[in-house]
Amino acid sequence: MTGTLYIVSAPSGAGKTTLVDALVRTMPDLRVSVSHTTRPQRPGEVDGVHYHFVDTETFERMVAAGEFLEHARVFGNLYGTSRTQVEEMLAAGTDVVLEIDWQGGRQVRQAMPDSISIFILPPSRDELERRLRSRNQDSDSVIAQRMQEAVNEMSRFREYDYLIVNDTFDDALTDLKAIVRVRRLRCSVQAARLGRRMRELLGEDG
Repeated sequence: MTGTLYIVSAPSGAGKTTLVDALVRTMPDLRVSVSHTTRPQRPGEVDGVHYHFVDTETFERMVAAGEFLEHARVFGNLYGTSRTQVEEMLAAGTDVVLEIDWQGGRQVRQAMPDSISIFILPPSRDELERRLRSRNQDSDSVIAQRMQEAVNEMSRFREYDYLIVNDTFDDALTDLKAIVRVRRLRCSVQAARLGRRMRELLGEDG
């Protein structure tokens, strides 16, 4: 049985990472693909857990070798998803979540049309700016740039299969779980997961 690939995108500050972390902790057989990036490592981040941190030369060499399922430049930094890592997890029957921007999401949907795409919106622009400022990591000019980019990114929501508004965290997480659960309840998926039980119910064992 092959796993399902989920694409989750959102503007910076919409709460995508926190939601996905909570989703993975509460659902079995679901893993996040760890992206490669040239972005500087932030305090508290662990290489290989939050990102694979690499220099620009290494990243460009990986691009040339066709090692990325998708890659994009965001806020001057490069991000990419390892093709081999994703394909191996899916082949093992594990559902995989990609946290990527709309550019990467478009590339992945073209390469893997069976993927499920989810876009997460903040409840308002004011709330999005408040969340960005609460991080205390960026200057006013960087926040202004992120807000401008957020509008561009949010305009891409129509390209996605599902749309979630992260107003109340618990409600947004419930919505995210519902999407995964519904996918797993599809007849073809259930039949593969419950192979032996189905054969027994139908008197096909032995």
